[in-house]
Amino acid sequence: MVKQRSPNMDAFRLRDEALAKDILERIKAFKLKVRLMHVCGTHQDTLVKYGLEGLLLKAGVEIRQGPGCPVCVTTQREIEEALLLARKGRTVAVFGDMARVRGKEGSLDDMRAKGHKVKVVYGIGDAVKMAREDPNHDVVFMGIGFETTTPSAASVLLQDPPSNFTVLTCNRTVPPALKALVEMGEVRLDGLIEPGHVSTIIGTRPYEFLSKRYKVPQVVAGFEPLDLLMAIFMLARQIKNGEAKVENEYSRTVRPEGNPKAVAMMEEVFEPCDVPWRGFPIIPGSGLRIRSRFSVHEARLVHEDALKALEGVEFPEPKGCKCSEVLRGLITSDECPLFGKACTPRNPVGPCMVSVEGSCNILFKYGKPQS
Repeated sequence: MVKQRSPNMDAFRLRDEALAKDILERIKAFKLKVRLMHVCGTHQDTLVKYGLEGLLLKAGVEIRQGPGCPVCVTTQREIEEALLLARKGRTVAVFGDMARVRGKEGSLDDMRAKGHKVKVVYGIGDAVKMAREDPNHDVVFMGIGFETTTPSAASVLLQDPPSNFTVLTCNRTVPPALKALVEMGEVRLDGLIEPGHVSTIIGTRPYEFLSKRYKVPQVVAGFEPLDLLMAIFMLARQIKNGEAKVENEYSRTVRPEGNPKAVAMMEEVFEPCDVPWRGFPIIPGSGLRIRSRFSVHEARLVHEDALKALEGVEFPEPKGCKCSEVLRGLITSDECPLFGKACTPRNPVGPCMVSVEGSCNILFKYGKPQS
């Protein structure tokens, strides 16, 4: 059973609490009944940790988490690729959360327990260091993440890493996924809360087409409780006024142009490609593929023979797991029949319970607010 808790307003400083109550009253005064979506695990953590979800529902605002967890949207095929490379004797360097996501016959953590060379790293630099220190072994870094982490991978590949180092690219970009969500139309969305970290890199301009073409109100938000509440107020104001534009609540960090140097590095090393996301069909232009200039470090090319065994193989979602529906905002985590029963952080079935940015992990950690 999920523990019950009261909204954690005590975590605010007194001044912030007063401001939060004032913003909530202003949202309530619009007398709206709206559904918003965010695409950021840190936003979800803030919403649930501070009990904001329940408070916002009383103000007429429902919020769903979309595909904002990099570990969660990585597909079963990509996980099986990493598992197969480990079985074939390659050293697979991976982030800690990703190591715990299950494939067909266990996780990368399970592979490590069986003696295979799986190394948990804090960043791509650790994997490069391993390759330099052991030039006789192939090191494959499993690259996941959105525009926030991709510049670090680009920087490494621009610095001529050792020849025994490759990247299994599972990187993705956010704007094409938002377009897919809007066009699929499976869930009514009245506005989008855009991710602060991603927007620090790409800026606000890449979201503008959504407002212009699909009339979707959008606000880029920071990660403090007041950031989120203010962003939601700004969205509610747009909706009340019949507007659809991109506003920037996180202006202390995010600029319209983003970080041009980081974007230029990404574009020099990577090119867009069409890839599926967990829970989604192929989303055009949402993946990142290493350009031919750096192909000696593209794991799928360098280790093509080792990966041939996966050609034509289908990899279904774990039995009973509803992560796909959670990532599309169709259901909340506690609507999955496995949540808190067969699926817990200690024994996760799906990636949304594995990752600290996953909706299921966050809800299990903090519990469901009292109504």
